Amino acid sequence: MGSTYSDLKFELMTTGENDTTWGDKTNTNLTAVQEAITGSASVAFSDANVTLTLTNSSSSQTARNLRLNLTGTATAGYNLVVPAIEKQYIVNNGTDGTITVKNATGTGVAIPAGAATIVFNDGTNVVQAMNFLGSALSVAGGGTGATTASAARANLGAIGASDATTFTARQTFNGSATDVGAKLQNAVEKVTVSATAATGTINYDVLTQSVLYYTTNASGNWTLNVRGSGSTSLNTLMATGESITLVFLVTNGTTAYYQTAFQIDGSAVTPKWQNGDTPAAGNASSIDAYTVTIIKTGVGFTALAAQVRFA
Repeated sequence: MGSTYSDLKFELMTTGENDTTWGDKTNTNLTAVQEAITGSASVAFSDANVTLTLTNSSSSQTARNLRLNLTGTATAGYNLVVPAIEKQYIVNNGTDGTITVKNATGTGVAIPAGAATIVFNDGTNVVQAMNFLGSALSVAGGGTGATTASAARANLGAIGASDATTFTARQTFNGSATDVGAKLQNAVEKVTVSATAATGTINYDVLTQSVLYYTTNASGNWTLNVRGSGSTSLNTLMATGESITLVFLVTNGTTAYYQTAFQIDGSAVTPKWQNGDTPAAGNASSIDAYTVTIIKTGVGFTALAAQVRFA
């Protein structure tokens, strides 16, 4: 009766066998044992499943190694099929896709790109023996997808004290019973500077700027119409109990003009002017600043306005 082989394909010699080669075979077996305990092997993917097998040989075999380092491309997600024996693996997924380590049957363990984990093959299924490791674990896999704090915050949508960021949608900063929701230091507002002469109906889009500055001398009286934008109404943007303040700067030459009407979303609104003084004229050779605070109430809008001369 000749040699048999273990699950990990160590040669099991019978008594009295290999009398003159026993030492060489034992050394080969010990090398194979070392491979199973501390060995590392690479497994290359090329957008296809990979199957590892073991044969009756004590020579080096990829499936016997403790650590499997996955490389190559696997963008669609593929399987690494390992022999159905009891075996522990440390798997490092260095491909660009998710790799599922499994037996020919069973569900296995899906390892995201950039992650490392320990799995255990119980002979029927491959199960996870330890949570994913590695700072570059993807967000979808429960990590940050980054190796630096600032990149992690960016991936997670979090903001650090030193991070520069641009908000592209409404942000709400809630305060508490004892503190305000936001503190601004060295803040700037968007000003639209336009070489335009005020006249006719002027659309003020609050989604575009906080200040609108016409630098060419006004050529006639005007109506100021405040809206969100050409496609969005101010009424849509604001909820009851909210306010917004805007400034319209108008340049006047030697012949002065002024604002004669005020609208919100194309509908007339009568402002309440500072000190009750409704402007009846503009100021020649000056810049007139029209500041309006609009408050949305339960029945419409209240507009508080002021005209101030700068010369």
